Amino acid sequence: MRGRWKVAAAVTALALGTAACGGGADGGDAKDANNAPGALGREEAAGGVGTVDTSRVIASQTFDSPIAAGAELEVGIAALRVSGRLAHLTVVLTPRVPGQEQMSVYGLNGGSAPDVALLDTVNLKRHRVVKAGGKELQPDAIFVKLRNGQPNVQTYTFAAPPEGVDAVDVSFGQWAPFRDVPVTR
Repeated sequence: MRGRWKVAAAVTALALGTAACGGGADGGDAKDANNAPGALGREEAAGGVGTVDTSRVIASQTFDSPIAAGAELEVGIAALRVSGRLAHLTVVLTPRVPGQEQMSVYGLNGGSAPDVALLDTVNLKRHRVVKAGGKELQPDAIFVKLRNGQPNVQTYTFAAPPEGVDAVDVSFGQWAPFRDVPVTR
């Protein structure tokens, strides 16, 4: 019986410690969604990565979006930083949608979540966004609104790629992946 209490205490401590690493973009209800990191162009990203200079990205691609005729989304990778056992991917999203002030990543991606992933081509592994307390450590794809024509910072948290993996591919939405994004340790 005593062993079960120790295991339960260890699991609880691990869950609380992991949740503290998330930075706050891990859910909440819809009324709080616009206060989440990454909402409406905030330049301070979640996950301990600090302030982001939205004009400096490692890689950038502009994609057509099915949300409206003439709509496009510029996706920029600002950083992929390892901190302990976690990796924080910081992206800068700049939507350009005629006739709209705000929109969600869900809408820009054709009515589905972006399913952001790190693709480790060295070990042939796909790293998905981690969960803490049953919630994924990423902005809500539906309720977090992006400001049209403005850079919007979002952070996604993953298990860190193993030592020796210096670059990964990054998959974001229905679009072509970013190749060889450097991992900063």
